[in-house]
Amino acid sequence: MSGHRERDFEIAIEAGLTSAGGYEKRAPTDYEESLALFPEDVTGFLQDSQPAKWAALEALLGPKTTSTVLDNLAKELELKGTLHVLRHGFKCYGKTFRMAYFRPNTRMNPEAAEQYARNRLTITRQVGFASVMKKTGGGHKRCVIDLTLAVNGIPVVTAELKNPLTGQRATDAIHQYAQERDERDLLFAFKKRALVHFAVDPDEVWMTTRLAGKETRFLPFNRGHDQGAGNPPVEGNWKTHYLWDEVLRADSLLEILQRFMHLEVKEKPVKTDNGVRTLRKETMIFPRYHQLDAVRRLVAHAQSHGAGRNYLIQHSAGSGKSNSIAWLAHRLASLHDAQDEKVFHSVIVVTDRRVLDQQLQATIHQFEHKTGVVEKIDEDTQQLARALSQGTPIVITTIQKFPFISQALSTLEKNGGGVTIDTAGRRFAVIVDEAHSSQSGETATALKGMLNQDGIEAAIAAQLSGEEDEALSEEARAAVLRDALRRARQPNLSFFAFTATPKFKTKALFNEPGPSGAAPFHLYSMRQAIEEGFILDVLQNYTTYKRFFGLIKQIEDDPDVPRKKAAKALARYLELHPVNIEQVVSVIVEHFRLTVMHELGGRAKAMVVTGSRLAAVRYKRAFDRYIEEQGYGGIRSLVAFSGAVEDPDDPGSSYTEVAMNDGLAESELPETFERDDYRVLLVADKYQTGFDQPLLQTMYVVKRLAGVQAVQTLSRLNRTAPGKSRTFVLDFANEEDDIYQAFKPYYETTPVGENADPHRLSELQHRLLEWAIFTPTDVDAFAEVWYRAKRDHSAKDHRLMNAVLDAVVERFQEHDEEAREEFRGQLTAYRNLYAFLSQIIPYQDSDLERLYAFVRNLLAKLPPPGDGQGFVLDDEVALRFFRLQQMTEGSIDLSQGEPYPLKGPTDVGTGGVRDEAVALSSLIERLNERFGTDFTEADQLFFDQIRVSAEIDEDIVEAARANNFSNFAAYLDRMLDELFIARMEGNEEIFSRVMTDAEFRSAAHEHLAHEIFRRVRENDDVH
Repeated sequence: MSGHRERDFEIAIEAGLTSAGGYEKRAPTDYEESLALFPEDVTGFLQDSQPAKWAALEALLGPKTTSTVLDNLAKELELKGTLHVLRHGFKCYGKTFRMAYFRPNTRMNPEAAEQYARNRLTITRQVGFASVMKKTGGGHKRCVIDLTLAVNGIPVVTAELKNPLTGQRATDAIHQYAQERDERDLLFAFKKRALVHFAVDPDEVWMTTRLAGKETRFLPFNRGHDQGAGNPPVEGNWKTHYLWDEVLRADSLLEILQRFMHLEVKEKPVKTDNGVRTLRKETMIFPRYHQLDAVRRLVAHAQSHGAGRNYLIQHSAGSGKSNSIAWLAHRLASLHDAQDEKVFHSVIVVTDRRVLDQQLQATIHQFEHKTGVVEKIDEDTQQLARALSQGTPIVITTIQKFPFISQALSTLEKNGGGVTIDTAGRRFAVIVDEAHSSQSGETATALKGMLNQDGIEAAIAAQLSGEEDEALSEEARAAVLRDALRRARQPNLSFFAFTATPKFKTKALFNEPGPSGAAPFHLYSMRQAIEEGFILDVLQNYTTYKRFFGLIKQIEDDPDVPRKKAAKALARYLELHPVNIEQVVSVIVEHFRLTVMHELGGRAKAMVVTGSRLAAVRYKRAFDRYIEEQGYGGIRSLVAFSGAVEDPDDPGSSYTEVAMNDGLAESELPETFERDDYRVLLVADKYQTGFDQPLLQTMYVVKRLAGVQAVQTLSRLNRTAPGKSRTFVLDFANEEDDIYQAFKPYYETTPVGENADPHRLSELQHRLLEWAIFTPTDVDAFAEVWYRAKRDHSAKDHRLMNAVLDAVVERFQEHDEEAREEFRGQLTAYRNLYAFLSQIIPYQDSDLERLYAFVRNLLAKLPPPGDGQGFVLDDEVALRFFRLQQMTEGSIDLSQGEPYPLKGPTDVGTGGVRDEAVALSSLIERLNERFGTDFTEADQLFFDQIRVSAEIDEDIVEAARANNFSNFAAYLDRMLDELFIARMEGNEEIFSRVMTDAEFRSAAHEHLAHEIFRRVRENDDVH
């Protein structure tokens, strides 16, 4: 009965593939085990698809033709492997025979379509053969495989099926492959016959491309369920039906063999007693389900909708983004629409990963087997210009190349050289690796402008009759519109943005709707990556430490100091105080010795994340000093920071990364850190993103982290390694709730809150003009010069622009400091909001565009706030006592609670909040309360900024004047969300608690309502 049930599952899959999947059924006896081939299908395919070549061989070899061909094929498979032979054929007596025909890119060649139709895909149940494995009593075991799929007689897929109703699951099939199948058997030999092996039950699918006994590693091949592992239920069907109904269909499998599978080769030099030896590791890559699904969905959408779309692919760390990008780039480069027109003329991959270009070139070379398909831009802008103009299929570059192109071309022009970027009429696909870092702001604008399509001049001409532009010359008006259109979306550009941690801007800019009806277009969540075992859960063993400290005045008088500056200075003083550093270092070293260093076979490593370059220097010195004083061996450290650092406590000193690492070059640090004797890496704003070191087991955090930065930093620990089943985080600077709030939005999916309000631009424009610090005439005069039609401004142009700005700065200086900073904040708000919105909304309003250019330059021209000097309190306070107490130890459960939507920029600037002078002793009391055992608020000072922002909002002030307190409080409650929206970047950690904790929000609202209401009424009484 049990065999019947499992047999039913087997029959159903066979029926699905033969009835609608494009397969033909074969009998087990059709399999020739000595060759591990289906000989009749091999010869039948060759005779049917290449009759002339076969006839020529037959005339030469006569009755030996079949055996000779099969023998030559077997030798080529042994030498080059199945994948190579399927793609490039094999030779027999000087003739090259194709062993597969893949779907052509266009329908313009009927012969190619006919050849494609001649492929023979077959399914065979219960293929059996004598294994090299021996029976207990002697003789060879008989091995029988549930399902074998072949392409033109060459086996490419095997599958073992299990049925939970009979007490067996896919895990039993995995055990069967690992324990009862031998890679020495030709059918299972790596690369030489079957390329992928599936373990299947009605609920789950697992796969491997290499059998290696007990070392065999199967990967999940599941769709994911509720952003986690597994598969969703399917009404009236098995959960795993997608395997045979979708993935293994004839057309699908042939495409995977043609465009996805590849042999990944990694070579690593290893020092031995006999010199340097190169270790070579080969891995056959079969796409995971989410990779296959993402690439196919993106390609299908681009093919049917054409260029001009922006896609977000939110794939967690551990998702295999490098391969996904390579596959997508290759597909887009050869993609044709329904009219057989190329959808994109070139694909541009924008990345900061050094290894991606090598991996991409190696992968695509296996697909195409020719050079010139991929070009890496590593010389100069001329190389990039040529590649784009000549239509190089795939171009790999960094975003930093683009802003300097205009300048470089101008220099060439002056020197008599000439490289023209001719992108007229061309369409481009731009694949952005880690979108939030590579595709925002002015560099992205430069890229868009450079790739802009012909026809933009027509759009400009249509706008030239606008009355609003009469103050400018025709050239200047055209330049204004050209800049505006460049920022807007372009119908000749499609962006494909890959990132694990999208910010609000990223989701708004790359907003092509996915299955949920909103961005991302495709999702592979951190939760699924963790549950599937591709990354580790870095919060599973998370330990927080709480700081206690007391501060006393060193001076008798109580000076008044600005609250914000004093708060920052005191926090910095605490961070860098030698007592704090030495205590933290002792905890780090002892924890590492007792808990960490014996993990991973004694090879585990740790990272110490410090808050500044000076902190990194001091922690490194304290770390090495403590190791030496304690006489500990085997714990050498390295430090990473940029530039030279002078320590005020060590006059005349100058520290660099190279010097502190005993002369080790910066480029050599990652490789050196792999050595067993180097165990701890101390960093300051380096190696916190993109650093891939699987042996990193523990992180010590002595820096405030928030939002994306927290996720990216702690995720350095999530890489898997043999024997690595857990990680440790010891956090000296953050609350458990802060880290929870940072990770939660990216654990499953990242919702977006309300969008920024486009009407705010006009409101801000009005507010700025009300100051009378500058006038529309000033903006026009500046724009007339700024938008002159030439690449570089002359000395005269610079003089004219500076003259306009200097007059404005003079009027700015006539105001008091509070007014100046409020004005500066509004300028910043306008700049941020326009830069953001203009990439979403196709603004062609010349007033707004001209004001944007004017504001950007004016902000750079304005003198810095205050005296421009840093605020220091080291001479005014002394440390009374300091101690560390372990507060919580355990894990952070991200499966609970809802992620808070990411917010976008509004009109909140950077300088609109007045510093309120407070007594130093009062400020110390606030800080003691903030860092004490009962402290719950993430950043008390932020509420002061919110209050002041509310007090200068006319609507809120009017509501306080016109209503009693109860009605005003109800009104303020509706406005609270907007009040807590951060500036353009960051600060999620401050307001997320207000947005997600109802009790906390209520307390904050009550406090703010009372304070704002009281102050507005008191101010009215004074006046």
